[in-house]
Amino acid sequence: MLRAGAVSYLNTKPLVCQFDRIAPDVELSLEVPSRLATELAEGRLDVALIPSIEFFRAGNYTILPDVSIASYGPVMSVKLCSRVPFEEIETVALDEGSRTSIALMTILLDELFDVVPLTSPLPLDATLGESGTDAVLVIGDRAMNVLNDQYPYILDLGYEWSRWTGLPFVFAFWAVAPGVEVTPSQRQAFIEAKEFGRTQVPAIASEEAKRLGIDEIQCLYYLQHVIRHDFGPEEQQGLTRFYELACQHGLAPKGVPFVFQGQPTVAQGC
Repeated sequence: MLRAGAVSYLNTKPLVCQFDRIAPDVELSLEVPSRLATELAEGRLDVALIPSIEFFRAGNYTILPDVSIASYGPVMSVKLCSRVPFEEIETVALDEGSRTSIALMTILLDELFDVVPLTSPLPLDATLGESGTDAVLVIGDRAMNVLNDQYPYILDLGYEWSRWTGLPFVFAFWAVAPGVEVTPSQRQAFIEAKEFGRTQVPAIASEEAKRLGIDEIQCLYYLQHVIRHDFGPEEQQGLTRFYELACQHGLAPKGVPFVFQGQPTVAQGC
């Protein structure tokens, strides 16, 4: 039995909808991204939908092809909410949920605003108002509930990335632990789960909108037009560019190979 882990956010729902039926020989558990990365690194999972920065830092994972969580333009679920103009930010509270978003924020603030802020953690159970920092990085479902009148300055990190680079941003993908060989039928099951999930998006949006307390039309738009679940050439270019910048900013080691299981080519990063 292959042990797999995924995040429980809205943007992941189409990837895991009826997963146990589509992939009966894969045992799936749900967790937050950073904890998934830890469980994969410690050998408690064979495959995990981890933040892309964790793939870089591990340096020895392989990739399941054709499936990711990515965006081009506004992503809606990764926001830097600030009480002061971005170029004046000195302190940021960081959502514990995703290390990739933290790395992306670090790169964008430095490159676009010449800002290197002091950071502190924002626990998953804390409200945004509990932070006394200039800004708060918030991700996932609760980022979609942030209203513009709560903070005078809100930076959608997906939008800023695509505006600056002209590329999609890949937030997460299925990474495979060293020594684990996913069978062709198992690899295909992950792709089939994605394709089936696409057919279920209206139903997912209806259910999740009620659970999250957001507008159903907004939820549907997010899943149909904001989030990308493919991992094609454009997404791979975006991932490579992010890796290059992460190396330049000291956020990732150099020389990490991008090896897609079942594919002969090996893409090398910086």
